[in-house]
This record gives sequence, C-alpha cells and structure tokens, in this order.
Amino acid sequence: MGQCPGIIIRPAAPADIEDMLVLLKELFVIEEDFTFNEPLQRQGLSLLLADSKDRCVLVAERARKVIGMCSLQTVISTAEGGRVGIVEDMVVASSFHGQGVGRRLLAAMEEWAWKHGLCRLQLLADSGNCPALDFYKSQNWTNTRLICLRKRL
Repeated sequence: MGQCPGIIIRPAAPADIEDMLVLLKELFVIEEDFTFNEPLQRQGLSLLLADSKDRCVLVAERARKVIGMCSLQTVISTAEGGRVGIVEDMVVASSFHGQGVGRRLLAAMEEWAWKHGLCRLQLLADSGNCPALDFYKSQNWTNTRLICLRKRL
C-alpha cells in the first residue's frame, strides 16, 4: 500500500460541502440502501457541521481539494455505560484508494473519540462492499452478530 504525500486531515468546514457532496455521490453509488439526493445530502452536511461537541466531521485534503471524509455522531450506550460513536460517511475518492488516506482518516477519528471519552465506535458498511469490509478488517474492526434494521418515518 503506497502513501499519498501532502495529505492533511482536518475538521470539515462549510466551504468543504461541495467537495463532500461529490464524495457522498461516489459512496452512495455503491451502497444499495441509499440514493444520492443532493438537496438532502447538502442539508445533512450542514446539520453535521453545525457546532456541537457530540459530533465530528473530518476531511482529508490534498492540494486544497477534499479527497476523503468521515463523520461521527455520539449516543449513549447502556451496554457500555457511556458514550459511543457511530461512524458514517467514510469515503475516499476512488483515485486515492490504497494510498493510506482512509487509514489516516479513521485513525484521526479514533483519536477524536478517545479524547472525547467515547468507549466504542461502530459503523455500518454495505454487505456487498468487499473492498470496504476488507479495509475495516485490516484496521482491526470486527463483525458483530447484530444486524441493522430501519424504519422510515
């Protein structure tokens, strides 16, 4: 796995939304449960970027261009007796896959979670996205016996 020089991992800002929308479009193409809808994703990103100590949005930037992103929101877990993080929107532009960008984004997110007292991270990945599942496994994420259910309101 090669390394991509000149990568900066930093908190996302409202000025990054356009680049982040491009990444979400790329992500949602491979996720069967989601369809890209620019107004909805724009609204969601704006809400995520609103000031809060209970969430974090990081981007990977190279040459002033956002090439990766990852978000985290916190909830209380009775199983853990404390705050845990739900990682979402982990995506790296396909032209930068295999260059360590995703690894650096996840490491920075784990550091944020540790500093903010979270005791566990969890994420959902499309069951058919084998490259992503292999990546998470290589980063010491483990499968659970839980399944995800949802209900639209």
